[in-house]
Amino acid sequence: MRGPEVSNLRMTSLNRETATKPTSIILCGGKESRFGGSKSTACVGGITVMERIIRVLEPLSREIIAVTSPEKRNLPVGIKARIVTDRYPGKGPLGGIYTGLLHTKSHFAIAVACDMPFLNAALLSRMLDIADGFDVVVPRLEGTMVEPLHAIYARSCIHEMKARIESGQLSIAPLFGRLRVRYVTKEEYLPFDPRMLSFFNINYPEDFERANRLAAQLDAVDASMDEPSKAEGYSR
Repeated sequence: MRGPEVSNLRMTSLNRETATKPTSIILCGGKESRFGGSKSTACVGGITVMERIIRVLEPLSREIIAVTSPEKRNLPVGIKARIVTDRYPGKGPLGGIYTGLLHTKSHFAIAVACDMPFLNAALLSRMLDIADGFDVVVPRLEGTMVEPLHAIYARSCIHEMKARIESGQLSIAPLFGRLRVRYVTKEEYLPFDPRMLSFFNINYPEDFERANRLAAQLDAVDASMDEPSKAEGYSR
């Protein structure tokens, strides 16, 4: 087999792979009064938070959707994300996730907030690997606390989400009692992210300062790992 037949086979394989990938939803519609500016365009380690998020999500996703409020329609995401307006502006993250799921063509979607600069691709991949048979995959933090803005949602959540939004029940965690949920325990996610930086988010200017200090530390670690070690120069 050669020529056009091989090319068509490769394209078919590529299309199949793309079709099974999740959509990623970035929630960008929240108020930013506590931070005092745009979180997504703030720079951490010389890169905007939005760009840092997109760099992690892009290889995992068939498409990236940024859900935002009407006044933020000009969010600078370039061609890497499709901007959609929240169906329920002012109704919190639940409305944003619901809106994103309405626009996705994938069975599953990764949903994250726009102020999480240290996402971990390996952890998100692992969460996707265990998602089959569930409506939600969400990390469990301390006690009964969970992180619903770093989670996998299936389109099967749509009807239950809409019902809760329209009845004014906007908290996400209570929704899980009506869905098939796979909780990711500390024992499962710490091997991928020992410092739990995936769940770090920027709410206040002090968080932004800490994020830049963390980025500098991580860059220093990456640089040291790139340097040839003594062991690499050793031979028997």
